Amino acid sequence: MIQSLRKVLIIDDDPFFLKVLTDNFRDNGFTVFNANDGIEGVKVYLETSPDVVISDLVMPGMGGVSTCMEIGRLAGDAPPVIALLTSMFQETPHEHDVPEMGAKIHIPKSTHPVDIVIIIEQLLERGKYLQN
Repeated sequence: MIQSLRKVLIIDDDPFFLKVLTDNFRDNGFTVFNANDGIEGVKVYLETSPDVVISDLVMPGMGGVSTCMEIGRLAGDAPPVIALLTSMFQETPHEHDVPEMGAKIHIPKSTHPVDIVIIIEQLLERGKYLQN
């Protein structure tokens, strides 16, 4: 049986960071969708229903917090894994029991892209395990 591809939506107004993350997720078997800001991100979320949403915190138009909260609201009882990326703190990634600022996990942008993929894969696996 072929495992279906996991889908990730990456929302970021930084073209370089968007490309680096996109390449790393594709290289690890994800179908990747992109958006350059929160408004576009919500639209792409509705069109694609990804398993994961990764959003930058600071963006023009609709920022990351509003974007994550709106996607969480739209998702209802079946939310994707929502991660908020920020360069505003340099701590280690921090997971929350209850979403904070709309996200299950906050990840510093200084985190290596491969490590971001690993963190997301672990959250998806844990979610699968908890559903069984």
